Amino acid sequence: MTTQVLLVIVVILLAVLLFLLFKGRGVKPKDIENAVSSTWAKLGLEEKIGALSAYTQDIRDSHRSMEQMLRVPTERAALGELSLEVMLSDQLPPDMFGIRKMVLNGKIPDAHIRSTVGLICIDSKFPLDNYRRMVEIEDSKEKERFKIDFHRDVQSHLSKIAEDYVCPEKGSAEFAFAYIPSEAVYYFLVNEEFGMLRGYTKRGVQVVSPLTLSHKIELIKAGVHAKKLSEQAESVRNDLNVISQRFGEIDELWRVFYSMHLKNAEERAEELDRAYKKLREEFDRTCRMSKE
Repeated sequence: MTTQVLLVIVVILLAVLLFLLFKGRGVKPKDIENAVSSTWAKLGLEEKIGALSAYTQDIRDSHRSMEQMLRVPTERAALGELSLEVMLSDQLPPDMFGIRKMVLNGKIPDAHIRSTVGLICIDSKFPLDNYRRMVEIEDSKEKERFKIDFHRDVQSHLSKIAEDYVCPEKGSAEFAFAYIPSEAVYYFLVNEEFGMLRGYTKRGVQVVSPLTLSHKIELIKAGVHAKKLSEQAESVRNDLNVISQRFGEIDELWRVFYSMHLKNAEERAEELDRAYKKLREEFDRTCRMSKE
């Protein structure tokens, strides 16, 4: 970035000098000095270059700090846990995951997800020391040695994850995640150690990167959502069954009421009506006789 800014400055100064030449008068050292000073002042280049230098130094310091962090295993592990926690917090509701909680009869994974198939444990402490040495070393023999050491480290780490976190009889899912907070390392393993990764996948350990884990989290969340919808549908179906049963009971009560009480009341009403009509006829007849 600094080089590009300086190049722009040089181009501007050359343009000023060419302008003076084409204008048809001789260019004296004093003219050049004045032109440079004027351009420098008008553009505020001194302040901009100072700010740019400070910004560049901040980037270098941040890069050095990050590089140092990745070299120290404990700090690298903390970085992996932090990125994992941020990803889970962004994609899942709080009741669906936990960070460094005791599960599975005393085990404490870096994180776990509550899914429809059990607890999915996630380990983020991936061994990267020998990978870093392999990448940095120039000697081909040493590079191969560090590659073998890295293979051994990964194999040991994945075996421990399988032993600790893949135990369906204790409530876990039939698989766990080995989280690598680096797409470059994940890409290397997929290309160079695919056979080993496939073997551990059969044992229930899935190696994931930030990108692949994010996709898997979305699938897990969709599965949980689908199960909740299914449970809600089952609840509605049960409520409808209860209502249907109540309707059946009410139908029976109505049948009894109609066939016995209401029908009897109707018969009594007809008898009363006949008696009333008969009494009315007698009364009318008596009234006519008295008038005569």
